[in-house]
Amino acid sequence: MKRSLLNVLALLVVLSLALAACGSPAPTEAPAAEAPAAAEPEAPAAEEAPAAAEKTAVVGFTASLTGKLNVESTRQNNGFNLWMEQVNAAGGIKLADGTMVKFASKFYDDESNKDRVQELYTKLVTEDNADFLISPYSSGLADASAVIAEQYGKIMVTTGAASDSTYQKGYTLVYQAYTPASAYLTGSADLLASLDANAKKIAIIHENDKFSTDVASALEAYALEKGYEIVLNEGYDSGTTDFAPIINKIPADVDAVMGGGHFADGQQFAKSLFDKGVKTKFISLLVAPPEPTFAEIGDAALGIVGPSQWEPLAAFTPDYGPTGAEFIEAYKAAYGEEPSYHAAGGYAAGLILQKGIETAGSLDAEAVKAALDGVDMMTFFGKIKFDTSAENHGLQIGHSMVYIQWQKDAGGALIKQVVWPAEGKTAESVYPIR
Repeated sequence: MKRSLLNVLALLVVLSLALAACGSPAPTEAPAAEAPAAAEPEAPAAEEAPAAAEKTAVVGFTASLTGKLNVESTRQNNGFNLWMEQVNAAGGIKLADGTMVKFASKFYDDESNKDRVQELYTKLVTEDNADFLISPYSSGLADASAVIAEQYGKIMVTTGAASDSTYQKGYTLVYQAYTPASAYLTGSADLLASLDANAKKIAIIHENDKFSTDVASALEAYALEKGYEIVLNEGYDSGTTDFAPIINKIPADVDAVMGGGHFADGQQFAKSLFDKGVKTKFISLLVAPPEPTFAEIGDAALGIVGPSQWEPLAAFTPDYGPTGAEFIEAYKAAYGEEPSYHAAGGYAAGLILQKGIETAGSLDAEAVKAALDGVDMMTFFGKIKFDTSAENHGLQIGHSMVYIQWQKDAGGALIKQVVWPAEGKTAESVYPIR
């Protein structure tokens, strides 16, 4: 009986297990990763965004690799090339359509010769397909190139070119980086007045080129208006090295000598004034004094004042581009020397072009023109703003000069100091100088 009961119970257990197997599948080992359902195929990988289109814009110019303007022109080129290298290294300028623009330059040696300039700028536009133009150094050469820019519809930034008259010819595409010539030496007259109310007699001696003559004419008009007496106003030919004949005409009781021209003649003129023992209280000359190598003439440099478009000592707070310290550091690293205002002006020309293109979002000349007409910015070089009237279109009206004087430090070494305007000076003026 007991055996029969046990058999019945065993049979019931077997039947129960069989029914359970029919109700649910037997568990299996879990797979390493669950496969997607057959009805939902795997989504394709996301496509990478296409790389931004790139374009190279050509900037054309001539440079005085040879000739009397070589020193200033070389420094100007250095500054512009530094700007171009930095923009390219940063990836270029982004246009409105996303295109990234980098820059290449095309230039020729104008040999400091005005006769070559128009021929070479025509070649830059018609054969080399330059998109934008930078002027050569000097007002005379820049004036010759400006007509080509306007004729062929190319934006040109003029740097190293201060004459006012270029911007009074009805041009609409030419923009000036420098303070105009009409304001170059007027500050020297103001500085003299602040130093000595009794100083009245000024001798003006200048190079017979467009820039220097424009500066001298503006100085004479301003000085007469301020009550000065112009006791001599005489020009000398470009390339002059013997200044004795003209120095002999300077009256013995002269209070100030002002004028000059470019680096080579300005440095030699200053040396000749010293060697001839000219007794004057004040000397202010164009272009040459701000150059660091002006001090190579030794004591003949002492006390000389010079107007400068920019100085390393100047402490502008830019709202566009690098600070002065950043520019100086980069320039020294690239060229192994302290930058002069010619180098700073070359870099500033690049900044002006960059601002115009960025604001326009285009390389189109009319779009960039409209953008430049509205520029009002502070750079390490100073303020930049253009006259947009029909009478003076492109004339620089934002930038101001600073005036340096060569003095001696505590150790007797010649150094530059900013002496005018008063709010920017780093030292009191040495006066009288002799």
